[in-house]
Amino acid sequence: MATTEHSPPSRLRTWMLQGLSDMGKARGHTGPHAEPESPHKGQRWWRVMCLTGVDYFSTLGYQPGIAALAAGLLSPVATIVLVIVTLAGALPVYRRVAEESPHGQGSISMLERLLTFWKGKLFVLTLLGFAATDFLITITLSAADASTHLVENPHLADALHDKQLLITLLLIALLGAVFLKGFLEAIGVAVALVGVYLALNVVVVVAGLWHVITEGHVVTDWAGALTAEHGNVFVMIGVALIVFPKLALGLSGFETGVAVMPHVQGDPGDTEENPRGRIRDTKKLLTAAAIIMSVFLICTSFITTLLIPEKEFEDGGDANGRALAYLAHDYLGNVFGTVYDISTIAILWFAGASAMAGLLNLMPRYLPRYGMAPHWARAVRPMVIVFTLVGFLVTWIFDADVDAQGGAYATGVLVLISSAAIAVTIAARKAGQRGWTIGFAVISAVFLYTTVLNVIERPDGVKIGACFIAGIMLVSFLSRLARAFELRVTGVELDGMAERFVRDMSHRRIRFIANEPDRRDAAEYRDKIDQIRQDNDLPEQEDFVFVEVTVTDPSEFEAGLAVRGEVLHNRYRVLTLESSSIPNSLAALLLHVRDSTGRTPHIYFEWTEGSPFANFLRFLLFGQGEVAPVTREVLREAEPDRARRPRVHTG
Repeated sequence: MATTEHSPPSRLRTWMLQGLSDMGKARGHTGPHAEPESPHKGQRWWRVMCLTGVDYFSTLGYQPGIAALAAGLLSPVATIVLVIVTLAGALPVYRRVAEESPHGQGSISMLERLLTFWKGKLFVLTLLGFAATDFLITITLSAADASTHLVENPHLADALHDKQLLITLLLIALLGAVFLKGFLEAIGVAVALVGVYLALNVVVVVAGLWHVITEGHVVTDWAGALTAEHGNVFVMIGVALIVFPKLALGLSGFETGVAVMPHVQGDPGDTEENPRGRIRDTKKLLTAAAIIMSVFLICTSFITTLLIPEKEFEDGGDANGRALAYLAHDYLGNVFGTVYDISTIAILWFAGASAMAGLLNLMPRYLPRYGMAPHWARAVRPMVIVFTLVGFLVTWIFDADVDAQGGAYATGVLVLISSAAIAVTIAARKAGQRGWTIGFAVISAVFLYTTVLNVIERPDGVKIGACFIAGIMLVSFLSRLARAFELRVTGVELDGMAERFVRDMSHRRIRFIANEPDRRDAAEYRDKIDQIRQDNDLPEQEDFVFVEVTVTDPSEFEAGLAVRGEVLHNRYRVLTLESSSIPNSLAALLLHVRDSTGRTPHIYFEWTEGSPFANFLRFLLFGQGEVAPVTREVLREAEPDRARRPRVHTG
């Protein structure tokens, strides 16, 4: 039977799927995760810190205003609590994450290693939902705040009045267009943006502190109002502990800090298995970023609370979403203020680029490997379009409101930090480090408290996260169902004995018997051969090799296949395999034998009793079920040429 001629892919399809690493590899039974990592070439840690900083430091564009809305006059006190949690909680946790996951996978990969089977996959999918919330809201919130700085600029306010939603959508579209064209490593741009932005913020902070010092009544007025509102210091601290979870956006840079680890240069002697220098320098990166951000958080919350009237922070106020820009215009003039606005818009937009890069790194790392995304999910451009459209939807739902998106953003950030704290607690316990285990357990409790309080106070965050989780779950399982019969073995390796078995059979007809191992005594194999010969009317002189598959983790979608040969009872040759799916492993072995010998192998099965539907569910969830027809279907999809397809026999 002649093979069907396939028309060449269209130019649009070729452009969309450019860079799809596993295109055309299905026939060769390899996959993207079988490829070795490229040699590491990185940059100095302080430069990579700026790549983190476009996300982390850019929150200064809206954090002081959100803090003032959440805590009012207590904003500086609540911010100090946030800084303590940052330096004593989040920083030690992520320094440990850097040790445990030095290739940028973050806390999700740590928890993935700790949990197996379907419960582990479901947990990872849940965390991916919150990660998607974090990164996507970073894109939409940063774009919304960038547009706020644009429409509130005195030179543009009249022309751009009521255009914030449109401008936000345009900024997100521009971000998507950049990634569709091809986003090259832009650490140099990040260094320039962060350097200029932090320098301008230093000027604003110094000017603000100068006005606080020279206008002495500002401090006394604030202290008097604070005392009148809350009474004594202990009440203030108590209220600050309650409200500080609303300021959780100030913790947003740690997950990104770990994600950029592969860009850190480290030492010349670093290897992918033992990147000591990279881990050390990443710890420097995390520590330096946390200290810089902590200083700015305290200073900016202090000057904005003391110098800006409370009404200006509210919806429609001139300082809403742009407190530091308000001070820049008010105290340093509109020219400087405009320069500050431009710098803020640029870094906020670039924070969206950092988040998009994080999404494109995170989702294809897990979902296709779980079989829970179509093949095109490994290509950049289709995923960029998906994320951009979701960004449009989120922006439209929130009407480009910075304050309204704060809850969803904080929820995503806090869930990821809480999961990281739990992961390092478990890792410390397994390492027998009792002191660290207790310390990380306390930190985990603090972040869980913060997360729960944030969810209770702003349930819209967990609702948005739940929508992302439900969407990921639905698409994932539909994709897994659609790809059920796909050949998903990334590579086949035979040991010396297995290669010898194949070599010995290569000069005659190759016949395998699929056997479900039971007692593995001589009678089991003798009776199996007699049954196969009788059912298929085969002569006595025909030779067979048994193939036995042990199912390991049926929730895994793709993995390599190791084949071991052994001789049992001095006469029966047996190939033993471990795999997540019996039919897939058998199909991969048959194709490998065909390609290595040039002969078409035959495999013989007994029919499985039971309901076809129940057997299909067993195959889908547990890698077993009705093996014979599923093996044949996997082979049919993997090899469209019937003449070259291995033969499947049942009896």
